[in-house]
Amino acid sequence: MLNKEIKSILEKSKKWGWVLEPDAKRIFSLAGFQTPKFAVAKKAEEAIEAARKIGYPVVVKIVSPEIIHKSDVKGVVIGIKDDERLVAVLERFRKLPGFAGMLIDEMASGVELIIGAKNDVQFGPMMLLGFGGVGVEIYKDVSLRMAPLSNAHVEGMMKELKAYPLLTGYRGAKPVNISAIQKTLIRFSKLMMDMKDYFESVDLNPVMCSDKSCTIVDARIMLKK
Repeated sequence: MLNKEIKSILEKSKKWGWVLEPDAKRIFSLAGFQTPKFAVAKKAEEAIEAARKIGYPVVVKIVSPEIIHKSDVKGVVIGIKDDERLVAVLERFRKLPGFAGMLIDEMASGVELIIGAKNDVQFGPMMLLGFGGVGVEIYKDVSLRMAPLSNAHVEGMMKELKAYPLLTGYRGAKPVNISAIQKTLIRFSKLMMDMKDYFESVDLNPVMCSDKSCTIVDARIMLKK
């Protein structure tokens, strides 16, 4: 599953110790995962062109090898609806340490899940599934398994979650596409097995899952030292 471009991204990212989000999304896109439409811009005219092409409203994020936790520096802004606001945020991002551009993302909707992996010294890649977003550390509603995963493993992981009813159509909401979650997790576990010589941990948070599909909205890959 690791083609030349994926390997090239991983190798060039070693100097930072982690993979910048646009490159991480490129890896997952190349590996067959669904990602939002996205672009990276450094200048106002580039940002405006990209946002109009993607379609307002958009989400924007700081791209910097010096900033791993973007929310700590207010480096994520959602729901930008026009050129003026877009350019104002870009100008603020320019002043942040190590500015390398602004990531412009298509908006996605659905139930927020977290999918992750930790490369355990003894057991190899350990897979995590839980309910994601900003509340992930508060609710700690997660399930763990060793890679590689099967359909049965994924089904068990989902049913272990306290908030599992949110996936099946809680209080009249549309049920999430369970098959899309299964396919995403199984593909993810295979990719992590292929990447086990490179990574220390991977966080996909959130993965937006709807009645149609699962989209990787944010991706962070920490590399082995």
